[in-house]
Amino acid sequence: MMNAKAISFLVGLALVLAVEAQDQSGFISLDCGLPENSTYKEPTTKIDYISDAAYINSGESKSIKVNYKSFKQRQLRSLRSFRQETRNCYNISNIISQKKYLIRASFVYGNYDGLNKLPIFDLYFGDSLWDKVEITYLAGEVYKEIIHNPSVNRVQICLINTGTGIPFISALEFRPLPNDIYPIQFGSLSTLYRQNLGSNSIEKYRYPYDVFDRIWYAVNNDEYFIRLNTSLTINADGRNEYHPAAIVMETAITPKYSSQSINFKLESHDENTQYYIYLHFAELVKLQRKQFRGFNISHNGQYWDGPIIPDYLYPSSYYKTKPLEFPQKQHNFSFFRTENSTLPPIINALEIYFRIEISELESDQEDVDTMRKLKSTYGVIKDWQGDPCIPKAYPWNGVGCTNESIPRIISLNLSSSGLTGDISPVVSNLAALETLDLSNNGLTGKLPDSLSKLSNLKVLNLENNNLSCPIPPELLRRFNDNSLSLRVKGNPKLEAHPLSDCTEEQKGEKQKEKNKFVIPVVASVGGLLAISTIAGIVFCIARRKRKEKDKDVLEVDRSQTNKDIEGSSLKTRRRQFTYSEVVTMTNNFDQILGRGNFGAVYHGLIDDIQVAVKMLAPSAIQGHDQFKEEVTILLKVHHRNLTNLVGYLNEGTHLGLIYEYMANGSLAQRLSEISSSVISWEDRLRIAIDAAQGLEYLHACCKPPIVHGDVKHANILLAENFQAKLSDFGLSKSYPTNDKTGYLDPE
Repeated sequence: MMNAKAISFLVGLALVLAVEAQDQSGFISLDCGLPENSTYKEPTTKIDYISDAAYINSGESKSIKVNYKSFKQRQLRSLRSFRQETRNCYNISNIISQKKYLIRASFVYGNYDGLNKLPIFDLYFGDSLWDKVEITYLAGEVYKEIIHNPSVNRVQICLINTGTGIPFISALEFRPLPNDIYPIQFGSLSTLYRQNLGSNSIEKYRYPYDVFDRIWYAVNNDEYFIRLNTSLTINADGRNEYHPAAIVMETAITPKYSSQSINFKLESHDENTQYYIYLHFAELVKLQRKQFRGFNISHNGQYWDGPIIPDYLYPSSYYKTKPLEFPQKQHNFSFFRTENSTLPPIINALEIYFRIEISELESDQEDVDTMRKLKSTYGVIKDWQGDPCIPKAYPWNGVGCTNESIPRIISLNLSSSGLTGDISPVVSNLAALETLDLSNNGLTGKLPDSLSKLSNLKVLNLENNNLSCPIPPELLRRFNDNSLSLRVKGNPKLEAHPLSDCTEEQKGEKQKEKNKFVIPVVASVGGLLAISTIAGIVFCIARRKRKEKDKDVLEVDRSQTNKDIEGSSLKTRRRQFTYSEVVTMTNNFDQILGRGNFGAVYHGLIDDIQVAVKMLAPSAIQGHDQFKEEVTILLKVHHRNLTNLVGYLNEGTHLGLIYEYMANGSLAQRLSEISSSVISWEDRLRIAIDAAQGLEYLHACCKPPIVHGDVKHANILLAENFQAKLSDFGLSKSYPTNDKTGYLDPE
């Protein structure tokens, strides 16, 4: 039968015995928001639930409104809400590796916050987007299910705030399955629907009726079908390894007339989606001597399986190990009787899944252990849960990672984090670290010698602490040969103490400080020229010193990024805003931050967070291509000296990009004659270095290299602390070349 597998057995147990015999071995049942250390047995399912508090350290416990509680199972009456951080992650470490599980996340909003505002947010499994959670009505139950075989004994499940409502979760459940059911060649299965056909009840059936705690939904269509049922025992707990629930198999549908077929249609928004279908049959009618029921199944007009002859009161499960043929957006199935059949086809239950790719990517274990020790040492809260680099799109706050198969931490920003005491030598275990920012804290003592072990370190910012001498000689040596940017301004004990007491090598630093005050003050045009020259020198030095090792290269697959943009349709995990949302966030475009060649930039607010909204004028045809190119670039590059894309607008003729807000505007504005503020030479040098580091990342860290194409002072934006970030990537291009020549804009 075309490799289809039919299972039909003659041994079973009565339903009452099956229900009584079930146990919950291997079940993990978390009631999210239940007080810590609490447990209970759910009255209707008899499932034992425990609090989720041991698996996550963020969120608030809430309850749905009283008027919704009476018709909800107990695990759906409480929830955990996540208002504080973008990412909040559960870490489940008591599962069995190489064991197949049905994993279910449940969501009931129930107007718990009294806002009557239905949220939308993302659900991640490891590094993969599991699904988008969209609550459609106040009392609605939303379930997200996957069948997955984890390769390790732990999984991470994250809820991501995408700016469209506060994420929450009601329950998280793991149900072990036999490894030989629901086979799939690659990937995992996500539930599309699971249907109980012909039932006279609207009730959902799950455990203890279903040994695997699958949830079966009643679906009826009396306009076309007749319901069949039996009061006799279905042997559903026999040797059919799929064990469809007996109460589900007690009912079925059949056409009203014997000559008719059973037809159903499956439509997909994506023609490349791979679907897997599982069909369950049992004969419910004691056939007379001359009666016979047999039927075949076709898919899009082609033979798919059959003949199928259901056994009386014994379930048979039919499926294929390969997905339905694709690419195609519509799948039409027909169940039609064989030539010698006197009765029309029947079907009792139906399951449809689609294939998803689940990445179990994990960060370098030593990096993970180090970050947990740092969290414990300094009491850093933020969103530090689970894997620091996973999901890659949402790493820990202040953490930057490589894009390798085993991600490494390359930047750590703990500025203004309330750190006190000594600098922990544990940080030196982050062997791939390139940037360490500990500024604006209350750190004391000397710099640990172990920092010298960070051979990849390029930036060490220690400004505005209370650190003292000595500074490790190796760090000073690297500072003096320009391979390390060492920032110690704002440390009174370092500034007041004779530098010779720190080490002899610091005399060079003192001379550099003196030289700052003999630089002549020139006109703004001359100042810009000086900054451009310094940026070029810094960039060339950085390029020359960069080692071309595979571990230092971030692969940017342009062929893949181009797939993210088809015509004017943007397909991305970044937040897509509607035009009405953009009008709201900009207060009807009332505050203009600046104007460009293709449109204006407006001030906006998203949940009280300032953003910049760049709108493309409808008449700017050339700008449309640059808009797409800019999104393509920003989706794939991430660096502290490149502007961060918050989201985009793509609705009809309305095109726009939403960026992080840069409080000090552009460098061009700050250097203009009308500017009332003067940028110090120290800040100018820092801006030049920041811009050079952004360029160096594009040229040396991206593969193929990316050339910005429009570097000028108007495209260098300044944050509140004058940190510089490159913007406007509309003219950027990637060049697959091994040329080592440096680059500066000819203008």
